Amino acid sequence: MLRAPAMPLPPLPRILLAQEPHAEPGSPAFLRVLRVMLRATFPDGERSEPFSYDIVARDRLDAVVIAAHFRDERGARHVYLRSSVRPPVALRNRATSPVAERDDLGNLWELPAGLVEVDEQSPEGLLRCAARELHEELGFEVDPRALAPLGPSSFPAPGMVGERHFFFHVTVDPTRRVAPTEDGSVLERKATITSLPLDEALALARSGHIEDEKTELALRRLAELPS
Repeated sequence: MLRAPAMPLPPLPRILLAQEPHAEPGSPAFLRVLRVMLRATFPDGERSEPFSYDIVARDRLDAVVIAAHFRDERGARHVYLRSSVRPPVALRNRATSPVAERDDLGNLWELPAGLVEVDEQSPEGLLRCAARELHEELGFEVDPRALAPLGPSSFPAPGMVGERHFFFHVTVDPTRRVAPTEDGSVLERKATITSLPLDEALALARSGHIEDEKTELALRRLAELPS
């Protein structure tokens, strides 16, 4: 059982997913599972027997993660979070879970993030991607050159997918935020957006109220920035 956070977040929107009996006819698969045959060669020259391995692949492999932040009148840094619904989490098998799952399983607090398009697969393209996602998911329009790296990239699930996460941060003016444009997908509709002090966000991550791994990593990196 999670303890109540010191500074409660707004309630997560209770977006519930129900699994339909069949996939949409003719819809292309977003993810592909590649079964490859591998053989390992060890430092001493020994070679292993061949073995099969399943790898998840997609055309748009990598993603950006953006920490949008500002200082209040006392100088405390605040950061924006957005609610998100994640089908793989929502459809977890509760019967086999080693812990009791929340009623709103699948609804998470996250930093804005999004996939890098094919024409954004370059250092300059990553900045354009981060600026685009910031506008779509939070409603801030910024010059891509205003975004700064937030540490190195990382692999979130290297055992099954080669996806890299690229982290950025940017200072924003809360008075200039408008309604986010979103990307038109069902899963971005009716999200809740909130800002809270960075130290409170970190406390919520430590207590388990913020469960998204990339968000906690970015929050910790943001807290390490020079004052």
